[in-house]
Amino acid sequence: MKTSIDLNSDMGEAFGAYRLGDDEAILDIVSSANVACGFHAGDPEVMANTFRTAREKGVTVGAHPGFADLWGFGRRVLPHTTGEIERLTAYQVGAAQALSAYSGNPITYVKAHGALGNLTASDPEVAKAVTKGIKAVDPKLICLVIALGEQERIARDLAMEVRSEIFADRAYTNEGMLMSRKLAGSVLTDATEAADRVVRMIRAGAIETASGRLIEADFHSICLHSDTPQAVSIGLAVRGAVEAAGISIEAFAPKGRP
Repeated sequence: MKTSIDLNSDMGEAFGAYRLGDDEAILDIVSSANVACGFHAGDPEVMANTFRTAREKGVTVGAHPGFADLWGFGRRVLPHTTGEIERLTAYQVGAAQALSAYSGNPITYVKAHGALGNLTASDPEVAKAVTKGIKAVDPKLICLVIALGEQERIARDLAMEVRSEIFADRAYTNEGMLMSRKLAGSVLTDATEAADRVVRMIRAGAIETASGRLIEADFHSICLHSDTPQAVSIGLAVRGAVEAAGISIEAFAPKGRP
């Protein structure tokens, strides 16, 4: 069984005067922060503040690029060519590199957001495009990918360093993929239930599906969504349960150096 694991969260998802999620509280819980890059959420002020706050709390940071979809929070599939996906990824990774360096907390990894992230798990062409976009900007960046998804294999084929994640607050299909958010029960809201399931998955080295099936998977990080009302309580419960099981919470990626 693992002796340590990363706990990451998607954050910096405010925009202008609009706020979403309690980033301050969640940054006290997680070891890694995936920061929105301005396309599905975030802006230069939000990004700089999130990177700076993460630095002050000792949290490793990464870029969290998604579709240019402020209206739909990046959770709608927008039509793009693979070349366009490469470039929108590169654009956002570059923005995150600039603002994170400015804030003294450079990014060390990249994780695709929302609909784009889901496509990297199911569509090999999208997975390749996203990975190529990351590699073109900085081949030293780590790809944080969905466990058992297409990008896990493709990123390695493209000679990128890869780490994979499971989700604390999302249900899985019998194929080991995330259930559609359109389905009842796809988002877990009970903190104790989520925490207990995470510990079971770590101990088993497997993804636990909604039906109780266990699918063997190698993973290095647990994702907590920060935009749900229960995010802080789930995060505290997950961290507490993992540590009570004798597993330490440690970032999978090194901290950046200014």
